[in-house]
Amino acid sequence: MSGSSAAPGPGSGSSPAACRFAHYFVLCGIDADSGLEPDELAVLYQWLEADRHGKSQDTANTTSGRNSLKGENFDQSPLRRTFKSKVLAHYPQNIEWNPFDQDAVNMLCMPKGLSFRTQADNKEPQFHSFIITREDGSRTYGFVLTFYEEVTSKQICTAMQTLYQMHNAEQYSSVYASSSCSMDSLASSIDEGDATSLLKLQRYNSYDINRDTLYVSKSICLITPLPFMQACKKFLFQLHKAVTSQQPPPLPLESYIHNILYEVPLPPPGRSLKFYGVYEPVICQRPGPNELPLSDYPLREACELLGLENLVQVFTCVLLEMQTLLYSQDYQRLMTVAEGITTLLFPFQWQHVYVPILPASLLHFLDAPVPYLMGLQSKEGTDRSKLELPQEANLCFVDIDNHFIELPEEFPQFPNKVDFIQELSEVLLQFGIPPEGSLHCSESATKLKNMVLKDLANDKKNGNVPNNSVSVYELLKGSETIARLQALAKRTGVTMEKIDLPASLSEKEKDLKLQCEEADLRDSQLNVQLREVFANRFTQMFADYEAFVIQTAQDMESWLTNREQMQNFDKASFLSDQPEPYLPFLSRFIETQMFATFIDNKIMSQWEEKDPLLRVFDSRIEKIRLYNVRAPTLRTSIYQKCSSLKEAAQSIEQRLMKMDHTAIHPHLLDMKIGQGKYEQGFFPKLQSDVLATGPANNNRWVSRSATAQRRKERLRQSSEHIGLDSDLREKYMQEARSLGKNLRQPKLSDLSPAVIAQTNWKFVEGLLKECRMKTKRMLVEKMGHEAVELGHGEANITGLEENTLIASLCDLLERIWSHGLLVKQGKSALWSHLLQFQDREEKQEHLTDSPVALGPERRKSDSGIMLPTLKVSLIQDMRHIQNMTEIKTDVGRARAWIRLSLEKKLLSQHLKQLLSNQPLTKKLYKRYAFLRCEEEREQFLYHLLSLNAVDYFCFTSVFTTIMIPYRSVIIPIKKLSNAIITSNPWICVSGELGDTGVMQIPKNLLEMTFECQNLGKLTTVQIGHDNSGLLAKWLVDCVMVRNEITGHTYRFPCGRWLGKGVDDGSLERILIGELMTSASDEDLGKQCRTPPQQKSPTTTRRLSITSLTGKPAKPNAGQIQEGIGEAVNNIVKHFHKPEKERGSLTVLLCGENGLVAALEQVFHHGFKSTRIFHKNVFIWDFVEKAVAYFETTDQILDNEGDVLIQKPSSKTFCHYVNAINTAPRNIGKDGKFQILVCLGTRDHLLPQWIPLLAECPAITRMYEENALLRDHMTVNSLIRILQTIQDFTIVLEGSLIKGVDV
Repeated sequence: MSGSSAAPGPGSGSSPAACRFAHYFVLCGIDADSGLEPDELAVLYQWLEADRHGKSQDTANTTSGRNSLKGENFDQSPLRRTFKSKVLAHYPQNIEWNPFDQDAVNMLCMPKGLSFRTQADNKEPQFHSFIITREDGSRTYGFVLTFYEEVTSKQICTAMQTLYQMHNAEQYSSVYASSSCSMDSLASSIDEGDATSLLKLQRYNSYDINRDTLYVSKSICLITPLPFMQACKKFLFQLHKAVTSQQPPPLPLESYIHNILYEVPLPPPGRSLKFYGVYEPVICQRPGPNELPLSDYPLREACELLGLENLVQVFTCVLLEMQTLLYSQDYQRLMTVAEGITTLLFPFQWQHVYVPILPASLLHFLDAPVPYLMGLQSKEGTDRSKLELPQEANLCFVDIDNHFIELPEEFPQFPNKVDFIQELSEVLLQFGIPPEGSLHCSESATKLKNMVLKDLANDKKNGNVPNNSVSVYELLKGSETIARLQALAKRTGVTMEKIDLPASLSEKEKDLKLQCEEADLRDSQLNVQLREVFANRFTQMFADYEAFVIQTAQDMESWLTNREQMQNFDKASFLSDQPEPYLPFLSRFIETQMFATFIDNKIMSQWEEKDPLLRVFDSRIEKIRLYNVRAPTLRTSIYQKCSSLKEAAQSIEQRLMKMDHTAIHPHLLDMKIGQGKYEQGFFPKLQSDVLATGPANNNRWVSRSATAQRRKERLRQSSEHIGLDSDLREKYMQEARSLGKNLRQPKLSDLSPAVIAQTNWKFVEGLLKECRMKTKRMLVEKMGHEAVELGHGEANITGLEENTLIASLCDLLERIWSHGLLVKQGKSALWSHLLQFQDREEKQEHLTDSPVALGPERRKSDSGIMLPTLKVSLIQDMRHIQNMTEIKTDVGRARAWIRLSLEKKLLSQHLKQLLSNQPLTKKLYKRYAFLRCEEEREQFLYHLLSLNAVDYFCFTSVFTTIMIPYRSVIIPIKKLSNAIITSNPWICVSGELGDTGVMQIPKNLLEMTFECQNLGKLTTVQIGHDNSGLLAKWLVDCVMVRNEITGHTYRFPCGRWLGKGVDDGSLERILIGELMTSASDEDLGKQCRTPPQQKSPTTTRRLSITSLTGKPAKPNAGQIQEGIGEAVNNIVKHFHKPEKERGSLTVLLCGENGLVAALEQVFHHGFKSTRIFHKNVFIWDFVEKAVAYFETTDQILDNEGDVLIQKPSSKTFCHYVNAINTAPRNIGKDGKFQILVCLGTRDHLLPQWIPLLAECPAITRMYEENALLRDHMTVNSLIRILQTIQDFTIVLEGSLIKGVDV
C-alpha cells in the first residue's frame, strides 16, 4: 500500500481490527525502578558528534569537546538535561498488521526524553503529533499530550539534588577558569557560562529538595491509522482533565480507553462519527471516495506561520524534490507545516525520506544524500547561523518561528504564481486571515500567554489562571487563536472587554463550546477550500496527461521486469504542448520520482485497482472535460480559477449537521475493585487485563466493514490472474516502486553504529544507481538512439530538457560531495573541496612545472602553422570561473565549473584528479562517505566518462554575457602563394550571439588573440585585405578560431584566392565554420560521436570550381537534384524545431551542403566555361548577361505584350543584381552569387527568378543541350521544391549581406 491516507492500514485484510479508530494507547514517562538515566541515545549522539568533528571518542569527553555533547553534560543545568524516558504501558500488546515499535514510539512521544520542572516553572500540558512511515511507505499517526506529574520517588529527588551540587561546583570552577567554549549549534543549550547568567541560573534553575517540588513529564498517546488530529487532541485533553480535576471522572479511565481502542470504529468514507470522551462527545468525519483525502492539520495555521508567498515557495521546493528542512521550537508546528505541505501535493505523493520530527539522536540523517522533508527542533536561543548543515546547495531551509525561508539557487517559479497566490488570498480573506501570515514573537512570555489562552479556548478547562481580570486585548497581541475567535465571538454575543475569567467560564461555557465548534468547522472548510485551489492547478496543468502516457507492455509481469529500461511518459511532446512560461517548472517536475510514481500508478491501473488518489484526480479531469469540452491541443496560460469551492465547504457542513454514526458509550468494565484508585494530579496505573483485548465481536460496524473487506479481498485475489508467484510479484512491485528511491524510510529504532553504517551503505549504492540512470538518460536524450530506431532519423534533444538534465546532474554531484562531509566552507560542498584542492596545488606549483597537458592537440596544416596546444588544467578552469564577476555564490560557481568541464569533455578527468589527492579526501570526509568507497567511486567516474561521447554547449549557451578570450590563426597554402603579403589583412568573426566587428590583423602575423563578449557557437568568418603593395594575392587554405576557455576550435575552410585578377577577383570572402573534434574524442571511438550538423554524409562534397588538386568527379543530374531536396528539407526541419533549439541558419544556406552550394551545382551542370580554356567564366557572368538582356528587352518590349517575361519579377531581379554589384565591398563573383541566393531566399523570390533565367536567350550560348536549366521538367520541379520554404520568415546573419542595400 502506498502511504495514501484514504485507505486503512497496510494489509488491512479481513481482520475487523483494521477498521478501528485507534490501534494503540501508550503511556510514556519515568521508570521509577531504573531511576535517573541519562538518555542512552545521547551517548550515541555523543559518538556521532565526536565522529562529525573528527575527534576520537576519548577526546570527546575532555572539556573542550564537552559542549558539543548531550546527555551527561555538566554545562547544562540538570533540569535542562535529557533523561531516558520509557514506554510504561501500551494497549493492546500487539496487532499483527501494525506491530508496535517501542523504540520509535518512545522516541517520538518524547523526542527530548524526560524533562523536569519545579513549582516555579510553567507546566502547561503540550500537545504534538508524529508520524511513523513504514518501509513500504504506509503511515501510522501518533497524537501525544505531554503533562507534568509530581515526582513522589524520594530516590529520584535526592539524585536530582546531587546532580545540582555537582553542576554548581563545575560551573564555578569553569567561570573562574574563564574557559570560553564554542557552542555546537545542534546540541547547544540556553546556558552561556558567564558570571551574570550564573546567578540567574542559580535563582531559576536550582533545585532544593527541602524547598522545591519536583515534577517530571509524562505522555499519553493514541496511535491511529488515519490522521484524525482534532478528535484525538480533544479526547486526550479530556483524559488529562479527568486526572487533574478535583472530582473523579464519571467512570474509571479504563472505560474510556477501552471504548476508543475497541468500540469506536473508523467512520466509513463520506460519513461522520460521534464518540464519547470523558466529559463530552467528540466528532470526526471522513471525506467521501470522490473527495480529497483526509487531512486534519489546519492549513490556516500553516498559512499564519509562513505566510502565503513562503508557503507556495516551500510547496514548489517539495514538488521539485529538493531537500527541505523545517526548523521550529514547537513539534506541533513542524508537523502542521510538513503535513500541510504534503497534503497539498495531491494527486502526487512525497516518495522520499519523510521525518517531520527528527529526534536529536537522528541528526546524522541530515547527511542523507537524498531528497528529504524533515523537521528539526530548534533550541531556544540558537539562531540559523550556528546550525551547521552538511549540504546546503539544494536545500530549502524553513525557519517557521521567524517566518523566514532560504531557497536553493536556480529555482523555477510555480506556473501563474501571482494569480495563484491572489486566488488563495481571496479564500483566506473570506475567513478573516491575513495572507501575509502573522509574524510570531519568539519571546517565551508571549508564547506562554499564547498557550494558556489557546488551551482555555480549545479545551474549556480552568488553566492555572490567577483570580483576577485580564485585559484580553493585551493578550491578543500574543495569540493568533483568540484573534481568530474574536470575530466569531462578536456574533455569538461574548463581550471582548475585561473578562473575569474564572467566573465567566462557568457561565459562558456553552458559548465557548459553540465558538470552538464553529472555529473547528471553519478550519475544516478553509482546509478543504485551500486544497481545492491547489488541486485545481494540477487538474488544469495535467488535464491531458493521459495522452502522453506510453503504454508498451502487454501484461503486468513484462512491464515490471522491464520497468527500468522503459520510457513511460512522452516528455518532449508533453512539454512542446505547454505554454512557454510553464516550461522551466514543468521540465523539472516531470523528472521527479513523485511524477514517475504517479505515471506508474496510471499504467498499473490497467491490471489492478486504481490508486485512490489517481481515481479522484482522473474523475476531476473527466469533469473538466465535460464542462469545457475543450480541444486537448489548445493549451493556454490564462489562469482558470477553481469553481468547486462552495460544494466542498458544504459537504463538510452537511456531514457535521447530521451525524451518520454514533459509537457505543463508554461503560463499566469487569474490573478488580480497589485498584487504580483516583488520586488528583496523578495518572492512575491502568488495569492491563481489561485493556489487553477487545470485546467479543458484537459491533455491527466492525462486522459489516469486515465482510465488505473480505469481499474486496476476494475481488483483488481474483483480479490477480497473472500467474505470478505472489512473492515474486511483491518483489517486482517493490523494485518498481522504489526505483530511483535510494533508501526507503529510515528505521527510527535500533540505532547501533552497525545500522548507521548499513544505512550509509544504502545511500552509497543509491547514489551510484542514480548516477548510472542520470548519465544514461543524458546520453540517450542527446544521441537520441530511440528516436533513430523509431524512424525519426536524427538525434533530437530540446534545449530545455538538456538544461533540466544538467541541472539535476549538478544537484546529484552536490549530494555526492555532501555525503559524509566533515569540513565545509560555504554552501557548496563541491566548490569547498575544489578550493581546498586549489590551495594545496598552488602551494606546490612553484616546486613543479606546468599542469598536465592532454596530449597532441596541435592542429597541423600543410603550412606548418598551427594553434598552440591548450593546456588541460583543473586549476585553470577554476580560475576562469573565479574571474566571472557575474557569478556571486559558491553554489553558482560549482555549477558553472561542472558545465564548463562537461562542455570540454573533462568532467570525469577533472573529478578523478580532484579525488586523486587522497590525504585531502581523508581530511574532508568520514570513512563511510561515498567519495571514500573506492570501487563505487571508480564506477561513478566511469559513468561520467560516458558523457564525453556527446557534444554539450551547456557553458557557452548559459553564460552569454561573459568576456571570452579567442585565438585565431590564418593558414595560407604556401606551395602556391606567399605566406606573407604586403596588403593590410582584416578579419571579422561572427557567432550565434554576435560578432567582433572588423579587426585589423597585424602585418606579417598570421596568429592573433582577442577578447570579446561571448559569441556563442561560431558561424562565419569574414576575411579580406585592401589589395595594397606588390604582393597582394593571397591563397588561404582555412582560418582556425579557438575559444580559449572552452577549448572549442572551429575551422573555416577557404581554399580560394583573395586578390584582384586571380580566381574570381575577390578581395574578401565569407567563410562558414565547422566545429573540430579534439584528438581525445577521436581516440574515444569515432562511432559514438553525433555527426556535426555541418557535415551530412548523404550528398557529395561541394565542388570547388577552380580546384587546385586535379579534376574531381562531377556529380550527375540525379545527385544534384537530391542535393537540392536535402538542402531545402534541412531548412524546413530547422523551422519546425522550437526556437530555442534551432541551430545556425547560415550553415544551412551557405555551408558545405547548404542551399547556395546546391544551387551552384544546378547552375554548373552543362555550363560551357571549361571548354573555353584561356578564360574562366563564372555563374555570375551568366547572371550579368541575363540582367543586360532584361534591361534592353524591357525597353523594346514595352509596347508588345510579351507573355514570356513577367516585368515585375525581371525588374526586381535586375534591381537586386545591381545592388550587389554596386555594394561597397570587394566581393568576388562567387561571393556575389551567394549573396543573391541568400537575398532571394529571404525575400521569397527564388521561385520567380529561376524560370526567368531558364527562359533567357543567353542560356543557349552558355549551356549545353543536356543542362538541367534547359530541361522544363527539372526547372518546374526545382521551383516546386523552392516554394516549400516560402512560408518561413528567414533572417540572415549580418555578415552575409553587409553593405548590400536593396
